Amino acid sequence: MRLTALMGLMAIGVAGRVMAQAPGDVTPIPRPGVEVPAADRTELESKIMELGQAIDGFKSGGKAAQMDLLPDIQIYYNAARYALTYNEFFGTGEIGVAKELLNQGLERARLLKEGSAPWTTQTGLVVRGYVSRIDGSVQPYGLIVPASYQANSPVQHRLDIWYHGRGETLSEVNFLNEHQHSYGEFAPANAFVLHPYGRYCNANRFAGEVDTFEALAHVKRHYPIDVNRIAVRGFSMGGAACWQFATHFAGDWVAAAPGAGFTETAEFLNLKSDPVKTPWYQEKLWHLYDSKDYAINLFNCPTVSYSGEIDGQRQAANVMDKALAQENIALNQIIGPKMGHGYERVAKIEVARRVDSIVEHGRNPVPDHVRFTTWTLRYNRMLWVTVDGLTRHWERARVNADIVDPGTVQAKTENVTALTFAMEPGYCPLDVTRRTHLTIDGQSLEAPAPASDRSWTVHLHKQGGRWEFTNQTDDGTLRKRSGLQGPIDDAFYDSFLMVAPTGTAMNAKVGDWVRAEREHAITHWRRQFRGEAPVKNDADVTDADIASHNLVLWGDPSSNKVLARIVDRLPVRWDAAGVHVGAKVYSGDHHVPVMIYPNPLNPKRYVVLNSGFTFREYDYLNNARQSPKLPDFAVVDVSVPATARTPGGIVDAGFFDEEWKLGPQAR
Repeated sequence: MRLTALMGLMAIGVAGRVMAQAPGDVTPIPRPGVEVPAADRTELESKIMELGQAIDGFKSGGKAAQMDLLPDIQIYYNAARYALTYNEFFGTGEIGVAKELLNQGLERARLLKEGSAPWTTQTGLVVRGYVSRIDGSVQPYGLIVPASYQANSPVQHRLDIWYHGRGETLSEVNFLNEHQHSYGEFAPANAFVLHPYGRYCNANRFAGEVDTFEALAHVKRHYPIDVNRIAVRGFSMGGAACWQFATHFAGDWVAAAPGAGFTETAEFLNLKSDPVKTPWYQEKLWHLYDSKDYAINLFNCPTVSYSGEIDGQRQAANVMDKALAQENIALNQIIGPKMGHGYERVAKIEVARRVDSIVEHGRNPVPDHVRFTTWTLRYNRMLWVTVDGLTRHWERARVNADIVDPGTVQAKTENVTALTFAMEPGYCPLDVTRRTHLTIDGQSLEAPAPASDRSWTVHLHKQGGRWEFTNQTDDGTLRKRSGLQGPIDDAFYDSFLMVAPTGTAMNAKVGDWVRAEREHAITHWRRQFRGEAPVKNDADVTDADIASHNLVLWGDPSSNKVLARIVDRLPVRWDAAGVHVGAKVYSGDHHVPVMIYPNPLNPKRYVVLNSGFTFREYDYLNNARQSPKLPDFAVVDVSVPATARTPGGIVDAGFFDEEWKLGPQAR
């Protein structure tokens, strides 16, 4: 392999095969930091305490407006506290940076207490923060505010989102410091540029994906952003993220400009040569994030790709080029001549020119033609088309929808059982004076006319092979729906609460495994997703908790009071005799079920048994490996030691059907 190609792979992570048997067999990510001298530690602790007291003062007596801006101070506090507490100063120079960040936090606290917040109207480089709904953590983001911005002006601005490359030492300290000193690769005139932290180094997947939308929502709440001129861009690991957001959420952006990265799993990681065979369910779960599987969605988003001519990560664009060619779409590729893993100067100018030209035209939220594919209801919306039900998850679903004329809409579907067409007020091009003729899969229906505000919404479901109108998308039945479709990792895209057992385990070996895996989940949530996992004892869980959170229940029906309340209402049973999966029974002295299921106490939220996010230490080595490793349920043999790949021996695993029942498992 050429050196430049190898460096391209290393920019995303170690691509070689590692026969990891135990977590200690792989390099920890993030790696341990440097030793902090005693005097510096004392000074940092003093400043952290001082800033923490200032934050507590706002919490106890702050006004609503002050509380709204408090995360802009907490980002400094968390950055220094995390680095000091968890040994994440990766160089001695970062210690001084942390001291300066604490001074900045103290200055913002002083100003806010006096009723001032000048950073909210500042132009240039600004760092801000928001409270995540997932775990209540405060997450930072960087922002370029254009010089043309004026507070309280109605003028709306373009916004570009830039996804950063892999940075195993990209602590909050380093992220905040960088985005107060560097404008990055692109800073278009008169445009805001949002730099999401992405919760560290996960290619903006899982909670890192949610970070984009939470940070974007925060920016839109505080600044005048033109929602029809938001573009996504990124390079290397950030290029992979850009491909992901471009293909999965194509209808949200005016343009996409990915550079390098990766767009699928198997070929990029050369898994055919991996001596560890990939389980069938993991191959299915590649469909969650493999951008090539969603290529047709770029029909809805103008895309300009960039690659260095001799960059190993040019493979990403080549894969997408082949996938798009199958849809009769030619990928626009800008190639940096003789360039490795970086932007070539002239090519970079051309990328910027093309993106600027696209953005100038703006996004049309109700185009005449929509092409949409998905494999899961996690990603179920494209412009005015929403898929509400699938015949079967992890098989390709597709919708082609066309506004033929002001009175006619046509659609063709595959693997879809429920559907919504919704055109935004003011945008619907259909004739408001007459009913709309709808043809779907060759069947003719007469739909209502658009409303007087020029909006149009219809819901349909398939019954006995025929499409019918319905008044609602949620009929109250238990079935997979968007945000309630699995797999296990899906619980960690939204608010979750880890519930610790207080009783005695049915089996000591199982109890020991549960304790170890719970601590592993809590520790690695903070390391990889940069938040502190909320934890409560089972006896302290309230009705409000059940209403508001996905519950992650640790223990067994004997040790966990909440699990005891619902165990008889789960499709995988667990009692003293063992773990029952249909007709199969696994002995209870060394088997544990892990699973996700709609919480019987609140079917609008999940319950998870004995699992955090499912990728592990080995998968941190390369971002392309960071996909779900377990499906909807699995049975773990805890007599097999946990490794950097698995929590133990996986003796059974599969997906529930569309009604959350055990059924034949497609392989």
